[in-house]
Formats: sequence, structure tokens, C-alpha cells
Amino acid sequence: MLIPYQMLEADTLQRLIEDFVTREGTDNGDDTPLATRVARVQQALKRRDAVIAFDSEHQQCQLLLRSEVPREWLEDYLSDQDAE
Repeated sequence: MLIPYQMLEADTLQRLIEDFVTREGTDNGDDTPLATRVARVQQALKRRDAVIAFDSEHQQCQLLLRSEVPREWLEDYLSDQDAE
């Protein structure tokens, strides 16, 4: 299931993004400051280039690129977002 980032409390969203950008293997030798990496993810969410997926089976959230999301999930998500 995809979760609109706007539904998360600001602090929760911040922690989710920080967890994502600080995971081992995500920096690829990049020395970009944490705040810049967080801002990039926030912009990707706003542009809908990235989405938040919730796996109910494992009770986990993760950030995904739009291209990684099954088409049917994305169609439902985008139509719901456009309706708001």
C-alpha cells in the first residue's frame, strides 16, 4: 500500500527519510550533508518521483522510486492524490 507523505507527522516523515539516506550503501562515497540529502528526498516525494510504501505483512515503511512501484498501486495512489 502506498502512503501519501502528507499523512505522516512531520517528525515521523523526517525520521523515515533520515533512516533512508543514512542506510549503509546509500551514500556511494557521497559526502553531501545530511540536510541536503533529506531535502532531495522531500522534493522527490513532492514531485511524486518517490513514494512511501507500507508493507502490512512486515509492518515496515520504505521509500521507493516511482518506477519501482507496481503499476496498479501507482494508478490508485495517483488518482487518490489528484482527487484531493
